[in-house]
Amino acid sequence: MVFISHSTLLFNSMAGTIDQAKMKFSRIVNSRSYTRFSQSQNPDEESSRVEVKLSVDGEEEMDGTEQGPVQHDTYTRPSHSRPRNRWRILVWVGGVLVIFCVGLLIGYSIHRKSDLAPCSSTVPPIQEVPLNYSPSLDWSSLVRLLNDKLSSKAIEEKLSEFSQSDRKAGSFVDNKLADNIHDIFKQLNMDPWVDEHFVKLQYPDKSKPNKVLFGSEDIGSPDGFLAYSETGRKEGRVVYANYGQLSDLETVQNETYRLSLNGSVVLMRAGKISMAQKVMNAAKMGAIAALIYPDTADYKTISGETDLYGHVHLGSGDPYTPGFPSFNHTQFPPAKSSGLPGILAQTITANMAQAIFTKMGGDNAPDRFKGELHSYKLGRENDSVTVVVNNNLADTKIHNVFGVIKGYVDPDRYVVIGAQRDSLSLGYAKSTVGTTLLLELASAFTELKKDGFRPKRSIVFASWTAGDFGNIGVTEWLEGYWASLDRKAFTYISLDGVVTGVGSFRASASPLLHTLLQKTLGKVKSPGLKTMQMDDGAYPFLAMSGIPSVSFSFVSPPYFGTNLDDKAHLDSITNQKVVELSVLAAQVAGQMALRLVHDQILRLDVTKYSDDITNRVSAIIQRVDALKNNKVNKTESLSTKWLNAAKSSYSRAAASLNTDIGNTDLNDMEMCRIINNRIMKVEHNFLSPYVSLREVPFRHIFLGNGWQTATDLEKYLGDVHENKTSFDIDQVLNKFALLTWTIQGCANDLAGDIWSLDNEI
Repeated sequence: MVFISHSTLLFNSMAGTIDQAKMKFSRIVNSRSYTRFSQSQNPDEESSRVEVKLSVDGEEEMDGTEQGPVQHDTYTRPSHSRPRNRWRILVWVGGVLVIFCVGLLIGYSIHRKSDLAPCSSTVPPIQEVPLNYSPSLDWSSLVRLLNDKLSSKAIEEKLSEFSQSDRKAGSFVDNKLADNIHDIFKQLNMDPWVDEHFVKLQYPDKSKPNKVLFGSEDIGSPDGFLAYSETGRKEGRVVYANYGQLSDLETVQNETYRLSLNGSVVLMRAGKISMAQKVMNAAKMGAIAALIYPDTADYKTISGETDLYGHVHLGSGDPYTPGFPSFNHTQFPPAKSSGLPGILAQTITANMAQAIFTKMGGDNAPDRFKGELHSYKLGRENDSVTVVVNNNLADTKIHNVFGVIKGYVDPDRYVVIGAQRDSLSLGYAKSTVGTTLLLELASAFTELKKDGFRPKRSIVFASWTAGDFGNIGVTEWLEGYWASLDRKAFTYISLDGVVTGVGSFRASASPLLHTLLQKTLGKVKSPGLKTMQMDDGAYPFLAMSGIPSVSFSFVSPPYFGTNLDDKAHLDSITNQKVVELSVLAAQVAGQMALRLVHDQILRLDVTKYSDDITNRVSAIIQRVDALKNNKVNKTESLSTKWLNAAKSSYSRAAASLNTDIGNTDLNDMEMCRIINNRIMKVEHNFLSPYVSLREVPFRHIFLGNGWQTATDLEKYLGDVHENKTSFDIDQVLNKFALLTWTIQGCANDLAGDIWSLDNEI
């Protein structure tokens, strides 16, 4: 009994020592302060004057809670003793005593050796385990350190280095820039890699220029063009249709003007919506060709001879490999994106447009159709225009370049910071500034690591190409690594066009990032938040891949897609403050990324979607009520009960998650990872599982494009109310069901474990 008692004490003493060492290690590793979600409301959506003082102080700091002593509860299953004879009992007791004696001697020997010669032990002491991150750098210190490392001198030098003309995707200059970026990532020890794609790009034929004629008179051969236009020669009646929005096209066909667009050439001015949307709208109305020009009312700084460049693919990625990546070894049958309009499309200068307007007859255009040209006519029956497009489609190898700073806790989770480097025009503001800031941020974060910062999650830096053809580089990467990126990449920060002017600040972001953006901007008064558009470089991440994304810019009147996008013009409209604004933009992007890899809990505010869902569902319910009040046939069987219930389920799940965060010990890394998993799934779960990726690539039910969206359902109900279309109860019930279950599915996943699900539906 004496031996048993002594060995048990020794075992307990050693176990206690190990537990204390583990707890000490845990406290060392976790001795940092972290920030929880805030619930501040989003500002209104107006632009603001640039009065920026970024949030740098130690705001919202929160001390981690230390873990108490760990208790080990032991459960012993009872057993029934059996009779044994005397000799068996004596042998059994003797055996036990021998085992414990041997165990005691071995334990004593090991304990003695470790006391005498700790350095010679083959098992390293627990205290020598490397720290996961430095406990000395708190949040405010990190922000100041990051800002100190963002050098205005280095940015100015890089702007000069990367400002090159003829940076078309796949060109020698584009490939050389890619090589330089790869070399810089390698010098920064960022384990760089290159992603190759073989895509189809369209350019004008220099030997056979595109041209426009009015009757037999040559209007001109513009240098600008629209990639992925159909090629050939088409002649038809010209009709002016303002911005080419659906409402504009409906106006020229209404009872007042009665102009048919079938077989016509539609003349439109740039702005309001993308050029791809304009051309697709015209194609849906039966037009055979589209002409787009920049009106000086919208493009304040351009001249009458300024050319426009763009594309007509209403989608993203290579339009000839829809839904799958353009790798060289993939062998798919020939395909074409449903986003190609299938008609001729060409840009013209403002002077060319004025020449056409001068020759046109017919009614004067409505006041809202008028810009700053001399005259605006809608057109008459014999106003004939011919459009000739001779673009060539070429197979082109393109390269995306990546570098990574790996995380120390969850290296398989990463924020992606990206910038487009190509341009069809000079692209100084659109791509040179973003590429410069991408490299400066990579350098700054590398230096932060040298100073002791240990990011919990990884940061991937990406240089894309073929962005001016419809975000091809970005989209092909997302399509190529769909399974690898799914629920691992948790945020995308776009640096495209972050400095285009001075005077106001605008941003587009997933609602999950609204709170983080506002907190980062700090002193900016009411930053303008707008819905992300399809031509935004961050849009494929958000609407196609379900990855929360943000893009932002110090803005000015538009000039992207023109040769005014050069250094001299940007210097002029920013009052020589390009470098100053670039530093500020780098601080915004850098601090957002820093917060996302620093905190234990991801700074993605799931409650922001509660407001968004509520607003959208309320709008749909109002449309349904209006139809019922008008006694539209079969609407009596249409119920909004379950859609409303799904909305409420999401709100409860979001509130419950915040409660769980408030009750979580932030030193418990496993619990933090479980909570982060729930947060990361939200955006992805808003991708409708009921539509084909090839047919509807932007599957997001709130921010996407297609019949599956809440916006499409609301618009359809509105069109029925205005007698623009007939009511199809089966179509509406189908849309209601799919929208309801997409929201409910997201709410279920956000709630966590299956036994926590909301069973109201």
